[in-house]
Amino acid sequence: MHSEEFDAVYVRELNIDDIAAIYHLGEDLFTSELYPYLYRTWDEWEVIGLYNTDPEYCLVAEIEGELAGFILGTIITKASWTYGYILWLGVSPNFQRRGVADRLVDKVIARMIEDGARLMLVDTDPENIPAVKFFNRKGFGNSREHIFLSMNLSKHEFYGRLIDYERQKAERAGYRKVRPTIRPRKSDGIASEVVLNTLIPEPEPGDE
Repeated sequence: MHSEEFDAVYVRELNIDDIAAIYHLGEDLFTSELYPYLYRTWDEWEVIGLYNTDPEYCLVAEIEGELAGFILGTIITKASWTYGYILWLGVSPNFQRRGVADRLVDKVIARMIEDGARLMLVDTDPENIPAVKFFNRKGFGNSREHIFLSMNLSKHEFYGRLIDYERQKAERAGYRKVRPTIRPRKSDGIASEVVLNTLIPEPEPGDE
């Protein structure tokens, strides 16, 4: 990699005007087809939340004034351990192989070391082979797999009962619409009586 390419990458802290652009870049990168785990958790609140809580570990890379990539991280302290955690790293397809990810990761690691982190964590979708190879090259190792299980809720028994209930409710609503409306009351106007009477059809003439 040529030094001039590396020097062309400008890294700075994320500002509020970057949030929408970073979110949309993440939408393009973390798709359900390629990386369902990343897609599952990526939303605008990931960017907004980390921007509000950990702005010093939320960095943007620019090349010639254009958004080239971003990194979002945090510090986690548990008892005597202080972890640096890279939650998101994204590089625009337009700026691949320009040293963008290297610069972002190096910068955020340096900041976390200064702030007391002695262990760095990062996770990604296991199908994201380029990311795994990249982090291995940066010195990350000792990988652990986290198993995610799923269930199709449309096949759950409660789902069937809920559908039945909604259908019956819709049928009752249709039943009330074709009946005459309730007669106005002059007495107490208690709300519960009005509600109950919507369920009682008007008597036909001659039934009273």
